[in-house]
This record gives sequence, structure tokens and C-alpha cells, in this order.
Amino acid sequence: MNFYEVIKKRCSIRSYKPNPVEEEKLNRILEAARMAPSAANRQPICFVIIKDEKTKQQLKRVYDEKWFYTAPIIVCVCSIPEKAWIRSDGRNYADIDAAIAMDHLILAATEEGLATCWVAAFKVSILKSLLKLPPGMEPIAMTPIGYPQDIPEPTYRKPIEDIVKNI
Repeated sequence: MNFYEVIKKRCSIRSYKPNPVEEEKLNRILEAARMAPSAANRQPICFVIIKDEKTKQQLKRVYDEKWFYTAPIIVCVCSIPEKAWIRSDGRNYADIDAAIAMDHLILAATEEGLATCWVAAFKVSILKSLLKLPPGMEPIAMTPIGYPQDIPEPTYRKPIEDIVKNI
């Protein structure tokens, strides 16, 4: 697949096969996420990889969607605001850097024939406790990673004219 095919193919998957994800694939995906750009190259991010079934089941207190736990791996990307670059107006870029890394991760997973679904609707304080995140580390998004069971029809995207402003 070329880059544009990966972008067009990637979609949110909400059903996963129980097949394990090969370590080589996971390592390539994490390497792609590691290579993501970050403001001033501060890299204020951390990926928590969850494979343990007991921990995955405990995550139901954080995000209670049955399909989420059927994937063999769940990844939580976290930001570390105190390590991030801060713009002159005070804007901290930690969350943006984490989002860019997550995007690299989900696109790399697509290239590997794996599926993901970006999830941000979770209970932050419970997740921080469950994952034993140190103070100053903030969970930004989670995604299951696994082989897709079902692939939905493509979703609607606005026409380019509706999202681009030429000056």
C-alpha cells in the first residue's frame, strides 16, 4: 500500500478477531509512533501497551463498550505536559504531540493489516489509577489493535471545498 491508500483504507473498527498480533508488527507500529514529530522534538509522550486479560477486563470501569476488549492489544497514549514545548502565548503542546503520535500509530497499524479505533470517551481518573500512571502523565486516547472481524462501509467526508480556505 502507498501512503494515500493507507489513509483511505484506515477506518474505525469495532469488531476484532481473537488472533494475536505478531510482536514484529507491534514493534514496527510503535516505532512509527516514536518517529512522529513533536514540538521542539520534546517527545512528551508515553505508550502504555495492555495485553493482560485481567487489566483489559478492569478497563470496563473506564470505557464500557464490549467490542473494545475483544482486540488482543489495547494501547493508551499519554502526554507529559511538563516535558512539552510551550508556545509564547502559554499553549502547551503535549496533547497535540500525543495526538500526532497516535495518528502515526493507527496509520502504521493499517499498513500492517491491523485495525484500530480511536477512543477518547473514557473516565480519566479511573484510567490513571488503573494504569498506575505517575503524576504529570495524562491519558489522551486509547485504541484497540487487532485483526478486523468486520469492515464497515466508508464514512462520509466533507468535500474539500468545505474544509479548505484559500487566501
